[in-house]
Amino acid sequence: MAEIRAFRGFRYDPARVGPLAEVVCPPYDVIDPPLQEQLYAASPYNAIRLELTRDEPGSPASRYERAAATLRSWLLDGILRQDTARSLYVYEQEFELEGTRQCRRGFFARVRLEPFGQGSIFPHEQTLAGPKADRLQLYRATGFNISPIFGLYPDPAQEVIALLEPFTRLAPPLEARDHLGVIHRLWPVSDSAAISRTVGAMGPRPIYIADGHHRYETGLNYLNELQAAGEALDPEHPARFTLMMLVGMSDPGLVILPTHRLIDAPRPIRRAELERHLTPHFEVVQRWSEDAAAAWEYLQLDGSQQVLAFGVAAEREWIAVRLRQPELMERVAPEHSPAWRNLAVSILHRLVLEHLLPPDLFGAPPRCRYVHRLDEVLANWGQGECRLAVLVPPATMDHLIAVAAAGETMPPKSTYFYPKLLTGLVFHSLRKD
Repeated sequence: MAEIRAFRGFRYDPARVGPLAEVVCPPYDVIDPPLQEQLYAASPYNAIRLELTRDEPGSPASRYERAAATLRSWLLDGILRQDTARSLYVYEQEFELEGTRQCRRGFFARVRLEPFGQGSIFPHEQTLAGPKADRLQLYRATGFNISPIFGLYPDPAQEVIALLEPFTRLAPPLEARDHLGVIHRLWPVSDSAAISRTVGAMGPRPIYIADGHHRYETGLNYLNELQAAGEALDPEHPARFTLMMLVGMSDPGLVILPTHRLIDAPRPIRRAELERHLTPHFEVVQRWSEDAAAAWEYLQLDGSQQVLAFGVAAEREWIAVRLRQPELMERVAPEHSPAWRNLAVSILHRLVLEHLLPPDLFGAPPRCRYVHRLDEVLANWGQGECRLAVLVPPATMDHLIAVAAAGETMPPKSTYFYPKLLTGLVFHSLRKD
C-alpha cells in the first residue's frame, strides 16, 4: 500500500517576497536559457535560484553550492518559513486548452519512497543517468525537495479529493498566474480529522508516476546514500519520503498532450521514397498538401495507436499511414509486452525508425526533437535540417496503467501531462521534520 503523510512544508512569506507569481517557476526540465533569465529578473527570491541555478563562470562555488547558500539565507532571513502545523496542500490549476477552460485539482503530500517493483508505486517512463546525477547533487547540497513529483491514483468517484474540497471554501487561496497563463491556487489543510480520512482513503490505492521519474529515483538514491553512510533514520525520517502532488485519474482536468517528433536528416526526403520504405507494412490511408491540421484531425478522429502522420518538408506534403500487421511488432520487440508494443511511439521508434527506414536516411541514431502543439510542429518543420515531422497520437491513462501493470516503462517522451506543476508553492525538507 502507498503511504502518504501530512508535513510541515516550507513556503514563501508573502509579506517579504510580494506577489507569488514573481517567485514561482516551472520545473527544471522545461526551462530554457531565455526563460531562466526572465525568471531571474522577476525577483531576487524566485525559485529558479534553487531549481536551476544559472552558471556563473569564474565562481569558486558550483551551482549546487550556490543554490544551497541561497536557500540557507532565505531560511535565516525568513523569506521561507516552515508551517507550524502538519498539512496537506490542495493544489488547483485552471488553464485553457483548444479554446476550453479546464481545471485540475490534487494535493501535495509526503509519500514514502519504495523501490519500483516492491510496493504500490509504479513508473511508466524510462529514466536517464544525467538528470538523476544532476538532481542528486542538488539534494545533497540543499537537503530539500525543491520541486514536486506528479503522481496519479485510481479514484473513479473522486472520493479522495472530496475529503479536502470543503476546506477550499473556508479561506481564499494563494494564487499565481504563470508565463503560460495558467492560474495556480493553493490551500493548506491542517484539519487533523480530514488528514486522517485522506491518508486512510489513499492507503489501498496504487500511485502511478506521471511526471518526475528522475526525481523519484533520485530520492531513492539519496536515501540509500544516507543509509550507506550509517545515518540513523527512524521510520518517519523525512528522507524516507518525497514531495508529491497527487491527482485522481478520473479528474476532468487531467490532460495528456501528444509528443510529436521533429526529425533531422542530412538531405531532403521525398514522399515517394518514404512511402516505398513504409508501404510493405503500412497502408497509406490519406494524403494532404500542406494541411497539417487535417492530418492531425484524422489521427484524433481515428483514435487508435496504429496510425501515424508524416510531414515531408521538401514537398510540403503529409501522409497518414496505418500499420497493416500489428503482429509485426511482436517480431521486432519480442522482449516487450503487448501493451508496450501497441503504443504509437513504440511503433514509430522500434519498427519505423529502427527497422524500416534505412540508417543513411537520417543518420544513426535519428536526431529527434519533441514538441506538443501543432503550431510548434509547423514553426520548426523544414527549418534547418528538420526534413520530417511525425504526428503521434497521445497515450492514454489506460495505456499508462497497462504498461506499468506489465512491469515495463514506456519509451522516452511518451506522455506530456499539461500543465506542468509549479516549483515554489511548497518545499519539503529531507532533514527537518
